[in-house]
Amino acid sequence: MSRPTAAPVGAALPSAARRGYGLGSVATGAFGTVPGLLLLPYLTDRLGVAAGLAGLLVLLPKLWDVVLDPVAGRVSDRSTHPGGRRRPFLLRAGLALAVAFVLLFAGPTSPTGLAATWVVVLFLVCATAYSFFQVPYLAMPAEMTDDYHERTRLMTWRVAILALAILLSGGLSPLVRDTLGPTWGYRGVGLFVGVLIVLGTLGAWWGTRLAPARRAATAGGSLRDQLRIVAAERDFRTLLLVFVVQALGIGMMLAGVDYVARVLLGGSGASTVLFVCFVGPALLVTPLWQRVGEARGKRAGYVWGSLLLGGGALATLAAIPVGLAATAVTVGVVGVGYAACQMFPLAMLPDVAAADTARTGEDRAGTYTGVWTAGETAGLAVGPFLFAGILQVGGYVSSTDAAAVQPDTARLAIALGFTVVPAVLVALSLVVLRRSRLDPRASQG
Repeated sequence: MSRPTAAPVGAALPSAARRGYGLGSVATGAFGTVPGLLLLPYLTDRLGVAAGLAGLLVLLPKLWDVVLDPVAGRVSDRSTHPGGRRRPFLLRAGLALAVAFVLLFAGPTSPTGLAATWVVVLFLVCATAYSFFQVPYLAMPAEMTDDYHERTRLMTWRVAILALAILLSGGLSPLVRDTLGPTWGYRGVGLFVGVLIVLGTLGAWWGTRLAPARRAATAGGSLRDQLRIVAAERDFRTLLLVFVVQALGIGMMLAGVDYVARVLLGGSGASTVLFVCFVGPALLVTPLWQRVGEARGKRAGYVWGSLLLGGGALATLAAIPVGLAATAVTVGVVGVGYAACQMFPLAMLPDVAAADTARTGEDRAGTYTGVWTAGETAGLAVGPFLFAGILQVGGYVSSTDAAAVQPDTARLAIALGFTVVPAVLVALSLVVLRRSRLDPRASQG
């Protein structure tokens, strides 16, 4: 029996290719979520690191990724591997990421200086491996299909699986930590997430083996030349700016979930409840957002989703004093908007990259996604840093005892950092998005 061959790039993708590509989100979702959710509490409430310093320790490895991501994109652009321009990176970098993540939470817990150094070094290794997985992974859709709506369908699968991965990793990780106790809890989280990363890596690598892949000529010139060309693309600049500003707000909310649950709501399992409400709606509404994009365009869907994201965050400020149930409802509204704010920009990104390839005959999709990932990484990294800074200003008491009593100023800081500041950031991004002339339909390949 002859080996099946990939479908042409211009044809509709087979469902197996969509599912296979989407499985990569199990790896990206797990790693992108759990450090933002639990690494800051691990440093402040397990290792006893001061909140301001802890925020800096979480930020520094991510800043390395900001520098590395465009390099990773250019490296994958120039790859001549017989297994494909992007796919081989998934396997090697994904498995390295899984091992490093297990070790991240398996280090010493004292003295504090040694423990903090271990976290920084291992998180740096994680960030490096993630860059060489994420950037080639995001570059693949621009080469898999030339169809505008097919890219939206591909991102629908990705975001739905991403939501499930975030739900599993972010929802269960606090339960794993709390069930196993202070000594083994975080180590259990590391092992649990490491397994998820392996599953996502193998799923994406194997599932996309028959996916079509356009092999346009590699763009010539240096990395600086390619960055200059990418920076000159107006649609890309607009899309990236909106996405990065929103990533700041989302990063703050992810960092604040555990603090809101423990300090403000004080309910057992409240972290899991809030996280499920934040991510869970995407499993239901992503197909609906796909229909919105097909009927009204991706930009319109992005605007509507942003309104829900920012409005829900602001409403949460009023819901927190009412209790967990009310907070869960408003966070659910945030989750509906969050699904759109993940799907639409990621569906628009390959439109821009493919339009560049069609116009120039050169493939620099990796450079586009490298710059994009650098921006996303910066936003999601600076978000927790800003949240930690707000905690520091509010007088948050760091301790190896997670039950330390917090002053009223710290409680107010947690509430504002989780609600008002993210809402303001989303509002600023909407100003850019609504005033732009970004028309993704014009970027069809």
